[in-house]
Order: sequence, then structure tokens, then C-alpha cells
Amino acid sequence: MDKLRIMSVFGTRPEAIKMCPLVKELAAREDVESLCCVTAQHRQMLDSVLDVFAVKPDWDLDIMTPRQTLSTITSKCLTGMDEAIEALKPDMILVHGDTSTTFAGALSAFYHQVPVGHVEAGLRTYDKYSPFPEEMNRKLVSSIADLYFCPTVNNKNNLLREHITQGLFVTGNTVIDALKTTVRADYRFATEELNRLPYGEKKVLLVTCHRRENYGEPMRSIMLALRQIAEENRDVELVYPVHLSPVVREAVDQYLRGAPRVHLIDPLPADEMHNLMARCYLVMTDSGGLQEEAPALGKPVLVLRRETERPEAVAAGTVKLAGVVQDDIVTMAHRLIRDKAAYETMAHAANPYGDGHACRRIADAILWHFGRGAKPEDYTA
Repeated sequence: MDKLRIMSVFGTRPEAIKMCPLVKELAAREDVESLCCVTAQHRQMLDSVLDVFAVKPDWDLDIMTPRQTLSTITSKCLTGMDEAIEALKPDMILVHGDTSTTFAGALSAFYHQVPVGHVEAGLRTYDKYSPFPEEMNRKLVSSIADLYFCPTVNNKNNLLREHITQGLFVTGNTVIDALKTTVRADYRFATEELNRLPYGEKKVLLVTCHRRENYGEPMRSIMLALRQIAEENRDVELVYPVHLSPVVREAVDQYLRGAPRVHLIDPLPADEMHNLMARCYLVMTDSGGLQEEAPALGKPVLVLRRETERPEAVAAGTVKLAGVVQDDIVTMAHRLIRDKAAYETMAHAANPYGDGHACRRIADAILWHFGRGAKPEDYTA
């Protein structure tokens, strides 16, 4: 019997962190030829993850250009995917989450009548402009997909409410699988500044902020809040790996450059980021992935957004919505910095995102879909 040709498509750092373990799990299956197509929507940050996981793409669209727009990303992905699909002839295409690469990859698969598996399916805010463009990307992919790999029961229920009833699996989140590979107690950072941080002696706050819907006044307010937190807490060291977006870098330079106890560094490879998260005190972020990773490491998360498509973590108590207003962010951060009981309550809350076996369940589900194995049991938290 011929091997199934399963092609994973991704283009950004967060997608790569969550898809590389799946690429490798599929490669370990006797019935599968695991193929990898990258769009390089984020070139540098993508490549660093591929290096960490030792994944070599079979096809690289290399689409990234300076100050690229959503239209250029989507159109280049679509035209590039034509050639990739015709050359590699996949039996199924896997896309992840909610990026422009995700939407274009799924749409191209549909144009070529190739089945689509959606990894991290069913996340919703029900506000099409927040996060932008992610909310509409994932809803559009839901209309195309054949298999839906939902991290949680809540995600599955979102799809059921949309009358999607076939091909649904609750798998846990593949990012928990990734952490098993990257986090080590004896880890030494290549970024030397991180080795010198006083972990344990001071409270190291890990910060990221890059989402498009935060551009403008929200980002200004977030930056001012971060500066105030650093200035008013001498026992805090704030570490901010700054996204490569020119908009983000301009805001960081204007409001945070030169602030006391603020370390502005370049984006980190996945292994460095995961190990920094494991040693930090608190995470403040507008990232989706960090809302899932940090709870698995026992780290409270303040989300620098107005809403989250990951309500399970809020319900579990590992994540709180801090919003984008300076005073609100400062108040919530100060509580966790200064109130040990409030901090411990969040740090020891249960992680709802998986047991580190999501990739196995997804691979099993794909084989079941093609009649080559038993249907996997859903993950239960």
C-alpha cells in the first residue's frame, strides 16, 4: 500500500513551533510520507524554529518582503502553493491556526481538491476585527476543512454551534508537545544577556506585544504601562524580545528605550523563548501561543488584549485579561508582583491545554480518516 503524502503548510514562528513536532510525528509513521511546505511569511523567525526542531522543508515559497501587506502575503501564498501542490501531490494538506498562510494554504488546497486538516481548529472571539485578521482567517478555514483538530472541548463546541459536526477531534495543543522537546533544567542561553539575569533574586517579567489590532493608541498605552511597571518596582527585571515589525520597533524605541531594568532584545529562537518562560516570574503578552505555553510551565499570564479566543485558560485561572489601558495593566501587574497569594493562585492553576500527546492523536486521526487505523479517543483535561 502506498504511503500517504501528508503536507504540513506554515509560514510564521508560532505556526512552526506548533507544527514541527507534528511534522516529526508523521515522519515516524510507517504509513506516512511527511512533507513540509513553508511560505516564510516570517523569514528569520521561521528559520530559527526549523533549526531548533531540525525540520528541513521540502518546499519553500520564500514570500517575505519589507512592509508586506495582508494582500501581498495572501496572493503570493496562493500562487506559490499552486506549484508546490502540483509538484508534491499531497493526499492531505495540514494548516495551523489563523494566519494569512493558513487561509491561503487551505484555499489553495480547496482549489486543487485536496482534503484539509485544520490544526488548532475552533478558536473564536466572534469579533471579526479582533484579532485582525486572524478571526476571519480561522472561520474561513473552518468552511474549507475536512478534519478539525481542536485543542479543547470548548473549541469543538464552537464548531458544533456552527453546524460543523463531522471530522472533529479533541487533541490537546501541539505546543505542549513542543515544550517537552525544548525545555531543560540545564539549558544555557545563546543570548548571553539572558544568562546574567537574576532569576529567583528578582522577578523577571517576560513581555511580548506585536498584534496588528494593538497598533496605534493601544500599543502606546501598553508601552507606557510597561515602563511604569519597571520604574515603580525595583525588584522587577522586564525582558522584551522585540518583534521585527517596524511598527512595533518604532513604538518600543519611543516609549521603552532607556527605561530602567528593561532589557530589549531581538526575537528569540523557540528553545530560548521556552526556557526563558520556564525561568521567568510572569508573562505579559498579546500572543496566542504564550497563553498556552506559560500555564504548562506554571507561569501566570496577563493578556494585553481586550478579549481572548482562549477562554479555557481564563476559566482555569492561569490567564487574566489585562486589556490595553495603561492603568488597568499596571494595576493587574502590581497585584501579581506584590501579592504572593494572588500570584500563587494563578501559578498553580490547572493547565487546560493538553498532556503532550496531541501530535500522536492527530496522526492517528489522519490514518483513521484514510482507513488505516483506529479512531483516537478525544483528549480530556
